[in-house]
Amino acid sequence: MDRRQLIFRGAAMAFAAPTLWAPAAHAAPLAGQLPARAEIIAVLRRVADQWINGHSDSGDNGWARATFFSGLMAVYRLTRDARYLTYARAWAERHDYGINGGVTTRHADNHNAIQTYLDLYEIEPEARKLTASEDTLRHMITDQPGKDDDWWWVDALHMAMPPFARFSRLRNDDAFSTKLYDLYHHTKRVQGGPGLWAPNLGGLWYRDDRFLPGGIVSPAGKPVLWSRGNGWAAAGHVKVLKVMPPTAPNVPEYRDSLTRLVTTLRPLQRGDGFWNVNLGDATHLPGPETSGTSFFAYGTAYAIAAGLVPSATYLPVAARAWNGLVATAVHPDGFLGYVQNVGDRPESSQPVTYDTTADFGVGAFLMAGTELAGLAR
Repeated sequence: MDRRQLIFRGAAMAFAAPTLWAPAAHAAPLAGQLPARAEIIAVLRRVADQWINGHSDSGDNGWARATFFSGLMAVYRLTRDARYLTYARAWAERHDYGINGGVTTRHADNHNAIQTYLDLYEIEPEARKLTASEDTLRHMITDQPGKDDDWWWVDALHMAMPPFARFSRLRNDDAFSTKLYDLYHHTKRVQGGPGLWAPNLGGLWYRDDRFLPGGIVSPAGKPVLWSRGNGWAAAGHVKVLKVMPPTAPNVPEYRDSLTRLVTTLRPLQRGDGFWNVNLGDATHLPGPETSGTSFFAYGTAYAIAAGLVPSATYLPVAARAWNGLVATAVHPDGFLGYVQNVGDRPESSQPVTYDTTADFGVGAFLMAGTELAGLAR
């Protein structure tokens, strides 16, 4: 057994220890009952409206703002409120449905906007809306065949997995889904040596290979398994599974990976409904954080709806997350707080407070709420 394997085995044993898995003590556990559908929708509207009213400039088409628009389009599909469609359409038109970095870019962050372009295309089909999007993904397929190491960080799974899956279905072209899996497999099982996926840690994900065993650890010497990084992974799997046929190759693996992640998250949830910013160390910056928790609520709600996990056990998990987010992070005017801003680890953009927010965090919250509304009455 080489040194890396030895370290990995030791980290896995440490992670399984009760002191590592137990979340920090917080408020008494929230009730695990989901509010009425109308109540969830009212909160979603309040949060979406607050962001839109405060941002007459719709922003760039980079990954962060694109994540907001992905969430906003989910709210539009739920409510059919024309204001949300108008705002998203104007943003896409402003950027001429283009790709940040140009169509030759291989960077997953630049492909995130394609998700909203596809949403808009499905509502109002015009070929021009997808010209740049299809060109950039086909460039990934045909240029440098066999180059599958572009998704070297876990965030890429959310940014770029869904566009490949959706084009595969839209064009009935397996080249997209094949390339998707090749890139995914490299991230999961090859990147950095063992890959960023940690089956011995319950199917959680390292953010990138700097955090693999033998690399960066928490101040207490425990693994750093960043909450939002795992949230990006959860959301990427959900969005792929929403569009790919159940019989498509590799879908069973995507389902299994999401199921493992959701199952592992359940005992890590705090009494206030949140998850710690470091899933591997409950004492490492233990305040509430909205973006990771929102993505976990999104992933858990989808897993319930898809029959991947039993509703009786996991609906209370999703409900506590939503109730905690609304009670703790949503201001009376709809401002969403406790969002850890741009970063790559628990220490990034600290401190996280009632007044810290970000577009991608709002997008994650909107995704979570729309998925939970589908489970509510």
